[in-house]
Amino acid sequence: MAIEVSDAPEAKRYEARVDGESEEAGIAQYIRTQELIAFVHTEVGPAYEGRGVGSALARTALDEARAANLRVLATCPFFAGWITRHPEYQDLLYQSRSKVSD
Repeated sequence: MAIEVSDAPEAKRYEARVDGESEEAGIAQYIRTQELIAFVHTEVGPAYEGRGVGSALARTALDEARAANLRVLATCPFFAGWITRHPEYQDLLYQSRSKVSD
């Protein structure tokens, strides 16, 4: 099974397709600024669950964030959990620089 992931900036998401099919197997929605990309929602179709589609979305999106020198805010539980399980991506996580506290 070949999983192809591509960025669809006009839709503000990454899209995964399997074996050249036109139907999306999964998506990862994001909000992007010049310095940061926030992953807000990931969805994989029921027929593709457990087949590596979510991992392919995360790996491609995070590799592209690294190449673009972007910090990552993982508000999506899937992305947060995936990064936790793949420590080689933890250096991308956004860290607040604010010293303000209550």
